[in-house]
Amino acid sequence: MSPEFLLTSLIIVASPGTGVVYTLAAGLSRGARASVLAALACTLGIVPHLAAALTGLAALLHASALAFEIVKYAGVAYLLWMAWQTIRQKGAMRIEAAPDARAAGRVLRDGIALNVLNPKLSIFFVAFLPQFVPTGAPGAGLRMLELSLVFMAMTFVVFALYGIFAATMRSRVVGSPRMMAWLRNSFAAAFVALGARLALTER
Repeated sequence: MSPEFLLTSLIIVASPGTGVVYTLAAGLSRGARASVLAALACTLGIVPHLAAALTGLAALLHASALAFEIVKYAGVAYLLWMAWQTIRQKGAMRIEAAPDARAAGRVLRDGIALNVLNPKLSIFFVAFLPQFVPTGAPGAGLRMLELSLVFMAMTFVVFALYGIFAATMRSRVVGSPRMMAWLRNSFAAAFVALGARLALTER
């Protein structure tokens, strides 16, 4: 495993994005267990993109303007829906004084959907991973799978650390109505900003 791949992957995973925002929100709103579930959900949301890259479907997504736009705007719509749910204090992003075990399914559903509906991930796997697989090397597919699994493991660990850190601050947050309102508005604004950035993404 090349140090260049590990360092680049770490920078990509740790950079603030949809998954990081979602995991932080889950940690603050529902605690450490929910933040780990959110990290797992975002990691599982990578699987379809990995499969697409390995089977060549991601190349089709990259080549087809219509397919790319459909997936992209579905992702934008979902991010805006998450922002609306946040601002209404309902759904997965509500700041809750007591964790609700029934919400685990929503945390998983929303985290998976956010990554599945992000076409940039498929393009990322097509553009990024082949750089670390020698052209014409035997077992190139297995090598790409190995690199992808390492990337997914790093995603889970980094996101979980983000979420657990947020969960440690939870006791201060739930004790301050003003802080809770500010966080709700901030997360809603972050989802809107991420949706706008995704909408401006070109193939």
